[in-house]
Amino acid sequence: MNKCYPIPAAETRTEIEVKNSRFIATAAPVFSVDEAKDFIKRIKQEFRDASHNVPAFVVGFGPSVIAHCNDDREPSGTAGRPALAVLQGSGLGDVAVVVTRYFGGTKLGTGGLVRAYGDAVKAILAILPRAEKVPTHTVLLAAPYTLYEPVKLLIGGWNGRILDQEFAADITITIQFIVEKFPSFQDALRELSHGRLEAEIIETNEATIMPISSQT
Repeated sequence: MNKCYPIPAAETRTEIEVKNSRFIATAAPVFSVDEAKDFIKRIKQEFRDASHNVPAFVVGFGPSVIAHCNDDREPSGTAGRPALAVLQGSGLGDVAVVVTRYFGGTKLGTGGLVRAYGDAVKAILAILPRAEKVPTHTVLLAAPYTLYEPVKLLIGGWNGRILDQEFAADITITIQFIVEKFPSFQDALRELSHGRLEAEIIETNEATIMPISSQT
């Protein structure tokens, strides 16, 4: 099974100013090198009048990661590398960032550029909403009306997400569980129903995006 790891939940943007230069950082989730390139191309097009658009991305997580950065005409090693270093130190996977600079008339020097690009990435990471890419099961459960409320409480207790409900002779509930939580839910369901109820796995997804806040 894939290891769970944090990723950006949504594209996000923020801006800092350093000696009249504007540094606009845009970050987004990307799940392949092609997606990262498309994102970078789109941001460069949006800010095509900027002095520089410095990209950095990390695709994957852990030992299988692909990392890339570019200085986009800033002095070598002063822009892309510090941006990527902050990104790699964040603990996130599948993330791309473009730091857009509008030159403000005052040169920052080598050290100043390194700090500015690093600080721009730190600023976006500070407000970036997180999600996790996790393996999940989608399951189907038919429950009698008498057990509906207890079953709902049980689903919430094991961080299940109710995707659909159909009310007929029984209530048929479609639920999504993180793979590692499902066996415990199944055991608790059997105990609750004295062995009468069991959820059926209908689909397994190796990489479901789930907000981290829902997994507490």
